[in-house]
Amino acid sequence: MTRADAWTTFDRTAAETARTRIVDQFAADPDRLTRMSVEAAGLYLDLSKQSWTREAFDACLDLARASDVEGRRAALFAGEAVNLTEGRAVLHPALRAPVGADFKALGEPVSAEVDAVRAEMKTYAEAVRAGAEAGATGKRFEAIVHVGIGGSDLGPRVIWDALRPLDPAIDLRFVANIDPRDMAEALTGLDPETTLVVVVSKTFTTQETLANAEAAKAWLAAALPADGMTRHFIGVTAAPDKAAQFGCGRTFAFRDWVGGRYSLWSAVSLSCAIALGWDVFQGLLDGASAMDDHFASAPLEKNAPVLLALAQVFNVDGLNRPARTVAPYAHALRRLPSFLQQLEMESNGKRVHRDGTPVTRQTCPVVFGEPGTNGQHAFFQQIHQGPQVVPAEFVIVARTHEDAPESPSESPLWSNALAQGQALMVGKTTEAAKAEGLAQGLSEEEATRLSTHRTFTGDRPSTAIVMDRLTPQALGALIALYEHKTFVEGLIWDINSFDQWGVELGKVLAKAILKDVHAGGPSADLDPSTAALMTRLMN
Repeated sequence: MTRADAWTTFDRTAAETARTRIVDQFAADPDRLTRMSVEAAGLYLDLSKQSWTREAFDACLDLARASDVEGRRAALFAGEAVNLTEGRAVLHPALRAPVGADFKALGEPVSAEVDAVRAEMKTYAEAVRAGAEAGATGKRFEAIVHVGIGGSDLGPRVIWDALRPLDPAIDLRFVANIDPRDMAEALTGLDPETTLVVVVSKTFTTQETLANAEAAKAWLAAALPADGMTRHFIGVTAAPDKAAQFGCGRTFAFRDWVGGRYSLWSAVSLSCAIALGWDVFQGLLDGASAMDDHFASAPLEKNAPVLLALAQVFNVDGLNRPARTVAPYAHALRRLPSFLQQLEMESNGKRVHRDGTPVTRQTCPVVFGEPGTNGQHAFFQQIHQGPQVVPAEFVIVARTHEDAPESPSESPLWSNALAQGQALMVGKTTEAAKAEGLAQGLSEEEATRLSTHRTFTGDRPSTAIVMDRLTPQALGALIALYEHKTFVEGLIWDINSFDQWGVELGKVLAKAILKDVHAGGPSADLDPSTAALMTRLMN
């Protein structure tokens, strides 16, 4: 089947789906739950509450095949130039592969280098934790300040928040925003003699990161002997020479075939490897590697990243639903929605196909979310009763804490997640709302008046992703699941998921504006609005 034919069938089945209700599909298709659920790397995915009929589900799989998902998947793992606009391989799976793997980037063997950097990270992390790597005055490091932004910040933050102990031996803090307040908050209460600063920047030219690194360096220099300060200043970069020139006493490298938002498996997460301990970090890598194995080998109809991607494509392009919410029902996963915003929207928020021609369909939806149950008391009102249908994704952890009860009757957190998915699908009719009001003692007139306000249309899709506990392995599998999902969506939309030119324009213009500020005012070529705003802010 050609891509054109597959899209035609996709559109037809989507139009037919719009005339059906999700809840009715369970009776029409008794095998629905079995077909639309999958186990992978310790995760369970239930996509049976998605809007697709059986025919639409099959049409989505045909679209994936026509888009050569299997062939392009093989190209990614083979290290071909998947990032075609920059002529680069995309090999984040190599970073979490077992020691002795044989990944190549554009034909160049890279696994030995990955193994070497990983061994170096492990040695350094264990030395810091044991006190063998100490500060300028001989004191053990008790805190780490991680300086980065974007992919050099969000991934490590997700890891730390998800896996940190309640009382960590090493306090890990993050600084990303160029606002001096961010750095001030991070440094408050810390002792320079016992603080390690890890600066993460792929190019070591990122404006925000370098400004924050300068502030951290000045803070250290004010309190430490000059000849020992470099012990407190570590660089993680693909440009080690620039890091050394900046003043980093030691650097850990990663290569340009690692995209920023896919880089948390590398030395980018050195801070986490130190603060959590190497065994925890290795567990994270192992979980992601298990998901890699599943993605690379499972048939499309039982492939977790593929099915998750197809559900999104069906909602966005088949049913015109340009937003999706992600609700992790675990406090430790509270930063997951922010991480996914960058992973998905920076990867797939594109306006042209791989050949440079304009897209004619929607690509990445807006991604937003908050942890459950917090979100239920914020934006869930809109996704239940608003006129727009917003597909929901519930990430559910059965036991979120070591002391969490195991009895279902004592599990209000995940019970809420199940209830939200059920409510979105089933809804409540006006007749049922009126009957409910009468049962509560309202008059006929009042029950009728309020019934429309209490009506839920239902038929709103959701996906559940379930894990038993939030272990390092489960977290690694979850993040890798979303990485591969993002890749599959890019293949189906025929876009490059691995460049980010939209990020670059604003950075270039920011430097030009800052140059005007230093010159005393707006230049003649600035537009009137930007010039007026600059003048106002300078005065």
